[in-house]
Amino acid sequence: MKNIKIVAFDCDGVMFDTKESNTAYYNQILSHFGRPALTAEQFAYCHSHTADQAIAKLFDEEESFWAAQSYRKSMSYIPFLKYMEMEPYLKPLIEKLRPRYKTAVATNRSDTMDRVISEHGLEGCFDLVVCASDVENPKPHPDPLIKIIDHFGVAPGDSLYVGDSELDEMAAKAAEMPFVAYNNRLLTADYHIQNLMEIAEILEV
Repeated sequence: MKNIKIVAFDCDGVMFDTKESNTAYYNQILSHFGRPALTAEQFAYCHSHTADQAIAKLFDEEESFWAAQSYRKSMSYIPFLKYMEMEPYLKPLIEKLRPRYKTAVATNRSDTMDRVISEHGLEGCFDLVVCASDVENPKPHPDPLIKIIDHFGVAPGDSLYVGDSELDEMAAKAAEMPFVAYNNRLLTADYHIQNLMEIAEILEV
């Protein structure tokens, strides 16, 4: 861990508990079209995939997909921000890491991340934020993580990626980046943690 220069985080499920916000968001879309609320299986998919992929999962007929996409894009995510709960050790960890380490975000969110950061007072906390819309292929492809290491000009092994889903695990493995699994013992990872401050222990800072 002495060579680590960058610590990158997933957003949903790592930086924030977004179960309530994402459930409310997708349930509003489903309700608008007279469909039942999210099942547990549907939520698990929507939690880690892009919004486009989530809508395709929930509305698998072409006509209904485009109608749902149109409605989603007319919605604002702002009313749902209040349901997001920041991981309690996120800000203290960032304060410990910087300026010794660069910090980044690699998320499958597309057009909501800027507002998430501003609404929760995280401006200036991250040197780079990579969203699904910033790369050709979102997670589980390694593109977001490769964009991060290319941006800083470091080797994959000089970075840590903190994620909570199988998509995060797959992306880190494909990028050859050490992976820290947050609150998910089912994942294969270099480290497993229950709170973000354990990152400081791993890095001995």
